[in-house]
Amino acid sequence: MSSITPSFDLPSRTTRRRLRAVAAVGLSATLLGACAAPGNQAGAAPEPSPSTASTKEAPGPAPRLVYTHDGGVAVLDARTLKPVGGVELEGFNRLNPAGDGRHVLISTGDAFRVFDSGAWSEAHGDHSHHYVSDPALTGLSFDADEAGHVVTHAGRTVLFSDGSGKVESFASADLTKGGELPATDQYTTPEPHHGVAVELEDGKMLVTLGNEESRKGIAILSAGKGQDRREIARNEDCPGVHGEAVAGGEAVTVGCTDGMLIYKDGVITKVPSPDAYGRMGNQAGSEKSPVILGDYKVDKGAKLERPTRISLVNTDSASLRLVDIGTSYSFRSLGRGPAGEALVLGTDGGLRVINPLTGAVEKNIPVVAAWEESETWQDPRPTLFVQGSTAFVTEPATRTIRAVNLSSGKVAGSAQLEHVPNELTGVTG
Repeated sequence: MSSITPSFDLPSRTTRRRLRAVAAVGLSATLLGACAAPGNQAGAAPEPSPSTASTKEAPGPAPRLVYTHDGGVAVLDARTLKPVGGVELEGFNRLNPAGDGRHVLISTGDAFRVFDSGAWSEAHGDHSHHYVSDPALTGLSFDADEAGHVVTHAGRTVLFSDGSGKVESFASADLTKGGELPATDQYTTPEPHHGVAVELEDGKMLVTLGNEESRKGIAILSAGKGQDRREIARNEDCPGVHGEAVAGGEAVTVGCTDGMLIYKDGVITKVPSPDAYGRMGNQAGSEKSPVILGDYKVDKGAKLERPTRISLVNTDSASLRLVDIGTSYSFRSLGRGPAGEALVLGTDGGLRVINPLTGAVEKNIPVVAAWEESETWQDPRPTLFVQGSTAFVTEPATRTIRAVNLSSGKVAGSAQLEHVPNELTGVTG
């Protein structure tokens, strides 16, 4: 999965430098109720991460949450919601889980910087040992020209650089082994664009098609190395292609301004919107469900549309269901539960638990006060992050975070934060 970027078009790359940072969010059993060429290194030599002095053995996995704020990145213990550290980092930073349960990749415009959340496990025969340390920037980074989407799937992490079209992939578990970046495979798209790529279990790769002016579809590349990959399928019937998600059965989807493309079992299928302009640019998938949860916008000219309908795309039947949830939501409002439930955080403050097959709202859990989405997409807003059976929701207006037990439908804990939270993610430790 990847971090979510809003589904409206961004300025051209010559007038923007999207600075992104990483927030890692971990879960605890208490709150969950269940719970090719070497990579490029930018900057100075790596800093030790973590320092031996700060490393301690823990009795079990120590999930942590990571959030960005104006001036840095902060880390919380996901079991207690207490702060455990953080770093200063200027700029608007985006957070992307690295896929190894420990690190977060911070998109900072010219690089994907590796952030150590300070919690991890190491296998030892028939059991594992668990460790914690102070969170820190590792000093390692992947060079990028406009660092964009990060997607983790099937044990692989894929980085997309919008300014160059470079697609860089590596084995997620190899990140920082031996204190170095892993060997990576690099492919470059025909033209740079705001795009995304997904590496599949069989080694094939899905990449978006586009240029600086427009985006139009996807191509499927054969398994292979770098530019030796050959195109085996293509669909250009997806204007404004944006975002990605993976459903059960490894059905991969991308959103269009007039529907959604599904790649499954070697075939690309278009699910059209009922409206001439019906955009599904942000999606959330689950391996437990064939249905993709997406947003749904119909006002092409709006500076900011506040939709009340969501989209549910069944990748088995290639069908679309629109559900009006009675309140608006933002691009940071979508998530999936442990059994594939569709989760939507509304601007009325309620977290809706929706049956993805029927569209029925099964629960509406009051979590935060009513709020209004800012017209500036980088501004803080209530944000949803889900791991296991716990949904974490931030409330920037009050500098708080709440943990919701999805099994009981109740808020299980809350905490006051030191900073106004913006992006949110987590690691399992």
